[in-house]
Amino acid sequence: MSEYIFKLPDLGEGTVEAEIAEWMVKVGDVVAEEDPICAMLTDKAAVELTAPVSGRVVSVAGEAGDTVAVGMPLIVFESEGTASTAEAEETPAPAPAKPAAAATAADQPATRSGKVLTSPSIRARAREAGIDLTQVQGTGPRGRILKTDFEAHASSGGAAPLPATEPVAATKRVGSTEVKVIGLRRKIAERMAASAREIPHFSYVEEVDVSALESLRAHLNSHLANGQPTLTPLAFLGLAVVRVLRDFPQCNAHYDAERNVLIQHEAVHLGVATQTGDGLKVPVVRHAEARDLNGLAMEIRRVSTAARENAATREELGGSTITITSLGKLGGIVSTPIINPPEVGIIGVNKMVERPVVVDGRVEVRTMMNLSSSFDHRFVDGYEGAAMIQALKVLLEQPALIFMR
Repeated sequence: MSEYIFKLPDLGEGTVEAEIAEWMVKVGDVVAEEDPICAMLTDKAAVELTAPVSGRVVSVAGEAGDTVAVGMPLIVFESEGTASTAEAEETPAPAPAKPAAAATAADQPATRSGKVLTSPSIRARAREAGIDLTQVQGTGPRGRILKTDFEAHASSGGAAPLPATEPVAATKRVGSTEVKVIGLRRKIAERMAASAREIPHFSYVEEVDVSALESLRAHLNSHLANGQPTLTPLAFLGLAVVRVLRDFPQCNAHYDAERNVLIQHEAVHLGVATQTGDGLKVPVVRHAEARDLNGLAMEIRRVSTAARENAATREELGGSTITITSLGKLGGIVSTPIINPPEVGIIGVNKMVERPVVVDGRVEVRTMMNLSSSFDHRFVDGYEGAAMIQALKVLLEQPALIFMR
């Protein structure tokens, strides 16, 4: 028997440390090579690491929420390997996750106990839904629970039973629950606090009549070819943002605080704020300026889905130059979006509603929507921010203009 020390590998983009998001093994567990052992959180994404050898877990570097420096011991195995060295000389970076092959019915494991192989996002969703993952049949390698497995189990009534509905006497509730702020939630908290603390936000809200846009969208969706994604309002907004940024380059920029330099970008790397089971992520549509409406819609859907399924790469979760955000049907009337540094602007979409509007002296029912925007007032003057949103309003109210610029 020999001891194998697995050091935290370089997770890319100059990462010097990472936070332990979740341990999937504990001291005393026996694991096989390539079994998932933990999820590590960087500034950009959660990265799942696998065992480099087969053996028994002797020790781990800490608990969820602790930070480990690149190159420091992360986990120690007792292995039956013949190598006489006590630690790995060189630890390769984790390979990108590969799509799992479909399993046959004979391969599907029965209900099991003990260690469950799945992603951090599915674990989080299971906790929220009250689902015991040991009751879910996984069709991935070594019985790993895939997203499709979890959703099939949940849709078949796998969630925890509802409490009895018989009347009960009202009683005082006491006690409290402590929830440790770790992982992606801690990163979100730190970034949002830094953004609010360091950036003087200027917010501007404008209402937009999107009746013509909705009519055009419905028409185009009725003529989509097979396989093309439905055109959402977000795709039109993204294309319109690309158009207006030609005239407002100061809004498509990064602020480099260390060098005190504002970097105005020619390319538009469009961030799309996306709610996931792990928290808010901002996947990026690269070179939105080079895409047509259908291409933009497809890429928005692809990167958003990848973020929700915890399959987005580090490159897909960083480098945006401006962000758009939408709460969908929960969009409300007004929101105050927080800027995603080092960007200097963010544009939020509120809910579409039909309401009476005076048009040419007559009251008509129109489809209205508010745009809620925030800008870094150090670099975008109030007039400039308002002018950009007004230009965006013109394109959304006369959507043909989006395709003429």
